[in-house]
Amino acid sequence: MRFLNRSAGRLSRHRRGRFAGLAVLLVALLATGGAYAALAPAGQAEQSQDNAELVEQGRELFLVGCSTCHGQNGEGVLDVNGNQLGPSLQGVGGAAVDFQVGTGRMPMVQPGQQNPRKSVVYSDDEIAQLAAFVQSLAPGPDVPEESDYDTSYIDDLSEDERDAAINRGQQIFLTNCTACHNFNGRGGAMPRGGYAPTLRGVSDKHIYEAMLTGPSQMDVFSDGNIPPENKREVIAFLETLQEQPQQGGFSLGGLGPVGEGLYVWVVGIGGLVGFAVWIAAHTTRTKKGKGTA
Repeated sequence: MRFLNRSAGRLSRHRRGRFAGLAVLLVALLATGGAYAALAPAGQAEQSQDNAELVEQGRELFLVGCSTCHGQNGEGVLDVNGNQLGPSLQGVGGAAVDFQVGTGRMPMVQPGQQNPRKSVVYSDDEIAQLAAFVQSLAPGPDVPEESDYDTSYIDDLSEDERDAAINRGQQIFLTNCTACHNFNGRGGAMPRGGYAPTLRGVSDKHIYEAMLTGPSQMDVFSDGNIPPENKREVIAFLETLQEQPQQGGFSLGGLGPVGEGLYVWVVGIGGLVGFAVWIAAHTTRTKKGKGTA
């Protein structure tokens, strides 16, 4: 009994030592770290490694094809006159890169008022690498998952639910988009030499990214402004526009009253003026012939 009391006393003195608490903490941390390393899914470490490789590969592509205008770290570049040669990409996110490069708008042939859509220069893998690098520069909207912009779920709804979803998308589009893209999604002129591009033939992913990032003169519609489900409904409405036949005859580019008014003035009234001139000329020749006789 006395031996047990002496042993307990020694342990008590060790626990009251200066470094006893630190030793216990280190042992606990080592045990926790070892248990996590043994039990944690290996996929997380592999995913982090894959993402690091994407970022490094994207950085190499960026230095070759983008740094001249945007700087080596995406900070932007000014020309000798202090004008913006290439804007900063810090904080724009991978979604902006995926949209700009995936639609061929970047790289630009030369700086201009607006970069038009053209043939894509980079492959899908290279676009993903560039997006990963820009996303690593600063927080921003990342490339959306397919579930974010997929509208196939609407086909599984009842007819009433489907119509309601498309109508919600139509109302959002009419409220926020028709001023630039017009009611038919065909695009139109903008101030200062810009233009709103047509939405016909644009993929669902790029439409979603455009709403998320606001390219060029377009406003940014974050998830706080328009939730992802409403963005999908807008995309579903645009899909119905492409499926609708032109019941009114010639669409005239789908530009609305501007195109129709121009057609009436140039073709309609112009044709009438030409016909009147022809009648007048023909009548004059007939009277001259009768006077000569």
